[in-house]
Amino acid sequence: MKRIGVPHEEIRIRVKQITNNIRTLRENRNYSQEYMAGRLHISQNTYSKLELGYTALTLERLILIAGVLDIDIISLVNPVADTDRQNPDNTLQQAPL
Repeated sequence: MKRIGVPHEEIRIRVKQITNNIRTLRENRNYSQEYMAGRLHISQNTYSKLELGYTALTLERLILIAGVLDIDIISLVNPVADTDRQNPDNTLQQAPL
C-alpha cells in the first residue's frame, strides 16, 4: 500500500492547531474543562488530555465538541483568531496559516 505524502510532523502541527482552537474557543466562552467533559460524558482528565494532544481526537469527539461550542467543525479545523472576535458582518475572522 502506498503511503500518503503528508509528513508526520505536519500532521502533528495541524492537530496541535486544532486543539489550540478548541481551547481558545472554550476559554472565550468561559467554559471550564469540567463543563466540557460533562457535556461530552468523559472525565475532566480525559478532556484535558484531548486539549493537550495526549489523547487522539476522534472525528466523533470533534463533532461533539463543535456542538458544545455551538460552532461548525470547519471553524475548529481552520485557524481562528486568538480572541474569537467577530467582524461587523458576524462571521468568524480567521488568522492566516
